[in-house]
Amino acid sequence: MADPQLIAGFEAPVHRALTEPILLAGAPRAVAILNGTLAAALGLGLRLWLPGLLLWLVGHAAAVWAAKRDAQFVDVVRAHLRIPSFLGV
Repeated sequence: MADPQLIAGFEAPVHRALTEPILLAGAPRAVAILNGTLAAALGLGLRLWLPGLLLWLVGHAAAVWAAKRDAQFVDVVRAHLRIPSFLGV
């Protein structure tokens, strides 16, 4: 027996890929690309290999940690920077 709350034709399956954030190695894609670009510029452009590698490792680990806690942390930070009173601080 069908659920009496549902109306025929107003239910659609949603694929899981449409609801999950786009991650690159566990970090949000835009953050991972920005972090990798800055680390590559430091390591390859300025020839500071160790600081570049350290920047990438720490930045990526922080982004993965933040994404595990809240997958939408980039949007939250963006809103907080645009509207400082958004988070009540």
